[in-house]
Amino acid sequence: MASRLNPYFNFPGNAREAMEFYRSVFGGDLTQNTFGEFGTEDPALADKIMHAMLETPNGYTLMAADTAPGMEHVPGNNVSVSLSGDDDADLRGYWTRLSDGGTVMVPLARQMWGDEFGMCLDRFGIGWMVNIIQREG
Repeated sequence: MASRLNPYFNFPGNAREAMEFYRSVFGGDLTQNTFGEFGTEDPALADKIMHAMLETPNGYTLMAADTAPGMEHVPGNNVSVSLSGDDDADLRGYWTRLSDGGTVMVPLARQMWGDEFGMCLDRFGIGWMVNIIQREG
């Protein structure tokens, strides 16, 4: 799998509605996972979107989530760039260079969904999310 670069939107609780709208605009396959599916104990958060992905027939990929607890939703600053794939060396190299001189918000580490993931702001204030897919076996 080649690495993928795509926008990642954050919403203040209406990610499901927004992603269904984008599917109506662009078409394609939409998958959505809630915080509840990943074991949250907070009933107010259980049905909110932890991760959604729309893959369109024209090759566009849009990803989104509802703003996680402890994070602030700021319109205008609610878009990050997502790098994902299974090329461990390339993605780690990108992470190292993007986070150098920036601010690490989530250290690159194994997450509850099984992949390695990290979030940072680069030295220019651009938000980056790196997800390294971990193969079973």
